[in-house]
Amino acid sequence: MPEVLFKIKWPDGKIEDCYSPSTIIFDYLKEGESYNLKDFIERSSNALNLASERVMKKYGFRCTSAEAQLSKILANAQTFTPDQNVDCLSFE
Repeated sequence: MPEVLFKIKWPDGKIEDCYSPSTIIFDYLKEGESYNLKDFIERSSNALNLASERVMKKYGFRCTSAEAQLSKILANAQTFTPDQNVDCLSFE
């Protein structure tokens, strides 16, 4: 499965490199777009859960890296308010 790294910027200006085990992330986030926090959480949760399910179908186990990435996103998101924005800076 092609892995994708995506770079985001949190509302406080912190830049974070994120991981997806699948290109499904391209269906949910767009480079250069800004998302309010609630929308970003929903999009990234859907994408990373689907990516983990794709790994399950192919290899017989869920992707713990995708699940860890989602946990990190959810933990970081708790420090901001829902009306703040997260920017998707780039994909690698």
